[in-house]
Parts: sequence; C-alpha cells; structure tokens
Amino acid sequence: MMDLTLLTEKVRAVAIEAGAFIREERKKFDWNAVEKKHAHDYVSYVDKESEKRLVSSLNELLPEASFIAEEGSMPQNENAPYCWLVDPLDGTTNFIHNNAPYCVSIALRDQKELLLGVVYEITHDECYWTCKGSASYLNGNKIHVSQVNALEDAFIALGFPYDSDAYKPIAIHLVDCLYGYVGGLRLMGAAAVELCYVAAGRFEARIEAFLGPWDIAAGALILQNAGGQVTDFKGGNTYHSGRQVLASNGKTHTELLNILGEW
Repeated sequence: MMDLTLLTEKVRAVAIEAGAFIREERKKFDWNAVEKKHAHDYVSYVDKESEKRLVSSLNELLPEASFIAEEGSMPQNENAPYCWLVDPLDGTTNFIHNNAPYCVSIALRDQKELLLGVVYEITHDECYWTCKGSASYLNGNKIHVSQVNALEDAFIALGFPYDSDAYKPIAIHLVDCLYGYVGGLRLMGAAAVELCYVAAGRFEARIEAFLGPWDIAAGALILQNAGGQVTDFKGGNTYHSGRQVLASNGKTHTELLNILGEW
C-alpha cells in the first residue's frame, strides 16, 4: 500500500530542488532565451529543463506513473495506474520579468482522484503541500481558509488567460461586478500558487478560465484540504480540466457563482 505521507515528503524535496535550479537561472537569465508559444504566452529553456529534471526525479519515485506536463516532456499513458500533473514553472511571464510569484506545481492522481499536491513558490521559499486525508501545510505549519463571508470584505485574485478574445467578455463582467464592490482585486499571474494563497487565507477567492490541468491540480487539492471549495463557473466539477476554475474559501462561493451566472 502506498505511503502518501512519505511520498509527499519526497515530492516536496523534488519541487524544492527544481525551485533552486530556477532561482539560480533567474540570476543570469537573458530575454534572448525566451520563445513565444502563442500570443503573449512564453516559454524558455528554464521551463523545459525544469520539466526534464522533475520528470526524471518523479519517474524514479513512481516508475509506473504516467505524466501530464505543460511542456510535454512525456507522452500521457491513459492506462497507467497513476499520473503526475506537472507545471515546471507556473508564472513564466513573471519569471521572465523578475516579478513574483512563480512556482513549481506537482500533483499525483490515480484513476479516480487526486492523491497529493505540492506547490513550491520560489521567490519567497514557500512550500505548500497536502495529501489525501491530510490537512494542508505551508512550510510545516497547518493552513486554513479565511472566515470572511461578506463579499464586500473579500480580497479576490483574478486571472486573465492568454485566450483574450474568448475570455474578455467574462473579464469585463467580473471587473464590472467586483471592482469597487469587494475588498480588493489583484492580478498576480500564477494560478497554482494563488490557489494556495486562498488556502492560506491570503485571498478569499481566485477566478480564471482556459487553464491547463497542471495549473490547478495541486493547488485545488491543497485548497480543498484547507477547507476551501473549487468548482467550475456553474458549480460543477469540470474544473479538473482547468477550463473554468472558481476557487474560494467556501463562504463567498455562492455569491461568486451567482455573478458568473449573470454573464
């Protein structure tokens, strides 16, 4: 039987090691190393090398597992009993501009559910983690969502995805409904760690669409095990794909669903 607590500890070490590599590369990073995947969507050798290192280390921990990784280092095997969901550098645009936050995100799932999640925010040396049946932690300290239940007091993170044409109507609707009516809005640009910020009570909610499953898997489990809630924009469970993600402390969730339902 798999010891999830021990495996999570090993995955934490893998994430922190990858984060150390990214931190060192940032010191000598050159814009000439940047490639454009799509409009305003960037990648560099740092993303790719980080993913190679993560895939190699995680493959040693669990050779029978498949991978879903952002840069596609390994093909997915849908028949594998386990699957790693890996974002080697979430917040690449922040990284390129030497702007926090950016992170490494690793989750493991079986054929039914998520088993563990680890997110390492590099600039502040913050490691978030959890596993099935466990609490969620930040650098060894248990974390929990905030108790704020009034939307007028809520601090909310929005994400503006690269598919601006498709998302712009939603973005405009959210800004129109929330700006000036909630406690504050922020755009930080790193979905994985922002879900962890909701888990730690730093935000009350985080909203975005058109993400990848690697962006949200680890953070979603960390948030849920910290008492929070994650759904799609209609309150369903298709958020696993990353296509629509409403993450909250649970107490503001219904009101935010109502706002999204008006769009």
